[in-house]
Amino acid sequence: MEAIISVVGFLGAGKTTLLKHLIEKFSTHGWSPFVVLNDYENANMDVQQFAKQLKSTHIKPLSGSCICCTGIVELRNTVNRIPERVNGITLIEANGTSDACALMEFLGVGINDRFLPPIQISVIDVQNWQKRGEHNELEANQIQVSSLLVLTHLEKSSEKRKNQVIDALKKHNPVAKIAMIEDLDVLLLPELLPSENTAQKFEHHRTHWSSCSIDLPVLPHLKCIQDLCHAISKSILRVKGCAIIGDEVGYTFFERTPDGNVFIRPFNGIPITGAKLLTVGPGSEPSLLQKTLQTILLIDEVH
Repeated sequence: MEAIISVVGFLGAGKTTLLKHLIEKFSTHGWSPFVVLNDYENANMDVQQFAKQLKSTHIKPLSGSCICCTGIVELRNTVNRIPERVNGITLIEANGTSDACALMEFLGVGINDRFLPPIQISVIDVQNWQKRGEHNELEANQIQVSSLLVLTHLEKSSEKRKNQVIDALKKHNPVAKIAMIEDLDVLLLPELLPSENTAQKFEHHRTHWSSCSIDLPVLPHLKCIQDLCHAISKSILRVKGCAIIGDEVGYTFFERTPDGNVFIRPFNGIPITGAKLLTVGPGSEPSLLQKTLQTILLIDEVH
């Protein structure tokens, strides 16, 4: 039977990094991963980050809805249509605001009997754990029914901070295993059992944030990306996109994590939708993004 592993965690916690690690390790050991990616806006952009690891027939983007509620039927149908493979394993990356408890409750219903009951892995950003202000409850909710908690961003955290976070995690979910990415034995993951931890009640509507996207013109230089990311309101927790810089041939990928850090790197291939700016969080409005973009471009012309 084929295992289903859903990967959840707050925006910027490191879900994609973990997913790439799992794909590499499973593939090395003869497994055949199939990946489902969920995002509010343009999951196709994320798909191409895995182009070097997976065939296009082994990855499916789900955009425009949340798989913990409105997108659960589409998710079930997607999983049930996954082709049977020798040593198959299905990995699902949920968007960063998913109600992880609801996802596990609904995902296990209506799945073909060739699949094992789904298990869940939560990714924990040790540096920023429970420093999300009004979003702390959502972050805590995302670990309650997970079988494994994976710690990330440890390089920026002291040993004292790490131990404090581990103690807090054990209070929320005393039965989950806790590990770092480099210590994971992927061959044991399919043998994990669904969590029996009792989840505390959570107001599901808190997971539903606004999101939007706009087209980007050719940007004159990389500094425009930095300026644009820093100019967008901090109420918007996730900023990412693809841009063409000057007369460069390839695209450039960028993202601003909830802690305000901006990361820029070459994009693999050509995005299906072209150059885009995507945001998730309160205040995500196309008109506001367009206004911010025009302001940045105008300042650049002046200088």
